[in-house]
Amino acid sequence: MVELLFTAILADGHVLLESVPGSGKTKLAKSFAKVMDGKFSRIQFTPDVLPSDVTGIQFFNPKTQEFELRKGPVMTNILLADEINRATPKTQSSLLEVMEEKQTTVDGETMKIDAPLFVVATQNPVEGNQGTFPLPEAQLDRFLFKLNMGYPSAEEEKNILLTYQRNEPMDELTSKIKLGDLLKLREQVKEVTLADDTLNYLLDLVRMTRNHTDVELGVSTRGALAFMRASQAKAMLNGRSYVIPEDVKYLAPYLFEHRIVLSMEGAIRKSNEQIVKEMIEQVPVPVEAGQLQ
Repeated sequence: MVELLFTAILADGHVLLESVPGSGKTKLAKSFAKVMDGKFSRIQFTPDVLPSDVTGIQFFNPKTQEFELRKGPVMTNILLADEINRATPKTQSSLLEVMEEKQTTVDGETMKIDAPLFVVATQNPVEGNQGTFPLPEAQLDRFLFKLNMGYPSAEEEKNILLTYQRNEPMDELTSKIKLGDLLKLREQVKEVTLADDTLNYLLDLVRMTRNHTDVELGVSTRGALAFMRASQAKAMLNGRSYVIPEDVKYLAPYLFEHRIVLSMEGAIRKSNEQIVKEMIEQVPVPVEAGQLQ
């Protein structure tokens, strides 16, 4: 999970964390924010949160007799959108411009958000939870990865209990990454080589999502671009200057599962996870792609 979060921020993407309550989604996001040397904001979404609570508002100051801008929490570097699926669709839509264009508009005034902007959203599974609003496809497509935290193994859970038995590890976390260094790393990611065979393999996977009989809506061009950048970021994190097919294959489930929409018949028979797994198995992996001479 930590590696995927770093992959996402190097690829200039955003992450949606989904799991049952109490699995560490918020703690992971806050821990990640703490090691970054930047501004951090948190929005606790509830049905009564308004779009202006997210983006900001122009208010009348009776002392100065003038309207003043009160900036919203989106004017930050790392934004934790906690329980995003509890916000109404109108409030959810206020993040569309922020996540895609790195800007926000308040009363007709457009304001750029200083790079980097990294949104980490959390949500509990929609099924069985009242008072939630499923994220629309346009919103989901703006998340690079959707990660399911799941339950830890028995050994991992034991280590968690032992770690928290006497102290709070969050108190010991300190900033490790400067924003300027992060922006430089993003530029280096763009220089990572992507051989034709590997790029064709990536595109074959994307096209498979559009042509599969059980899929009604496949991966968009925005998704394909994000797929390419994430593959480059993963290669660099692994100390390589070129992408290999295994990078592409490894990342595909995290990029595809929340982007595809199954047909009615397909949804009855299988889940998004099962369909994506089948598609990945059907596309042949190039053998020597990505290897530099």
